Amino acid sequence: MRAVAVADFGAEPEVMDLPEPVPGPGEFLVHLRAAGMNPFDWKVAEGLLRRAVHHSFPLILGSDGAGTVHAVGDGVSAFRPGERVYGQFLRLPQGLGSYSEYALATEEDAVARMPDGMLFTQAAAVPTATMTAYGLVEAAGVDAGQKVLVVGATGGVGQSAVQFARDRGAVVAATAAGAEAEEWMRHLGASEVLDHTRGPIVERLLELCPDGVHTVIDLVQDAGGVASLLPAVHRPGGTVASTQGAVDTAALAERGITGINYSNRGSARLLAVLADLIDAGRLQVRIDHEADLADAPSALTRLRSGGARGKTVLRI
Repeated sequence: MRAVAVADFGAEPEVMDLPEPVPGPGEFLVHLRAAGMNPFDWKVAEGLLRRAVHHSFPLILGSDGAGTVHAVGDGVSAFRPGERVYGQFLRLPQGLGSYSEYALATEEDAVARMPDGMLFTQAAAVPTATMTAYGLVEAAGVDAGQKVLVVGATGGVGQSAVQFARDRGAVVAATAAGAEAEEWMRHLGASEVLDHTRGPIVERLLELCPDGVHTVIDLVQDAGGVASLLPAVHRPGGTVASTQGAVDTAALAERGITGINYSNRGSARLLAVLADLIDAGRLQVRIDHEADLADAPSALTRLRSGGARGKTVLRI
C-alpha cells in the first residue's frame, strides 16, 4: 500500500510502498479515502513522544482519517465491512498512521460512523482539531453571556472553538487577518474580529471590552504572548487556556485567574456528538487546502509555514 512515512525521527517524509496491515482479534481494517493534517503530525515525526511511547519505523504519519471498513477481526461487533467511519488512527508502536491507504483501529479507539451525507475529505478534517476545540471550551467553562477571545481562530481548532463558544451563548472575539478571514469568522459567530498582524491586540480588546474578557483560548502563542493578554482578562474569576503548554497555572492562580494547559482527549463518544452537530448544521469545518497523498510532503511544508485558514486534507 502507498503511505507517507519517515525512516527515523527528524527524517524527511516520503512516499513509500509498505505492507498492508492485517486486522487481528479485536481490530478492524479501514480503507482510508482521506486524511486530515495537524501540527501534531510533524511534531510526532520530530520525536515529541519518543520518551513516552515506543515507535516503529518506518513510521506512517498522521492521525485523522476517514474511509470505509474493509475487514474486521475476531470479536469486532460494532463495525461491519462497508460502513463509513472517521476518527483517529495513529498507532505508534506499530508504525501506523492515517497518511496511508489502510489503517487499523479497535472498538476502543476514537473512531465512529461518519456524519450522514458528508464527504470523506470533510470528515477527515474533523477529528483531532474539533475534539480539541470541544474539550477546550468545556474545560474553560464557557457559558452564556461570557466574553471569550479565541487567538488563532482561523486554524482547525480555532474555527470550531469559535462555534462551540457561540453555541453556548458566549460573545466571541477572534483573531484573524484579512477581509476574507474576518468575513469567515463573523459567519461562524464571532462578534468582533481583531487583526493580529497590526500589532498587539490587548489595547483594542480593552476598547471593545473595557471590563475585560472572561476567557482567553490561545491556540498559537508562547508564554510571552499569552502573558501579554492578561491585562484584558477578568480577575478574579477569569480563565486562560492554551494548547501550547504556555500557561503558568500557579502564577495565574495567584492573580485570581484559572490557567489550563489543554491536551486533546479523543473518544468515539465525542465523535458521535460531533457527527450529530454536523448533521444538525450547528458545526462547520472549513478546508483550506487539499492535496493528493503523493503531495503530502509539500503539503506539510505549506502547513508548517503558518497562516492556515482552515484544515489541510489529503485525498487518498
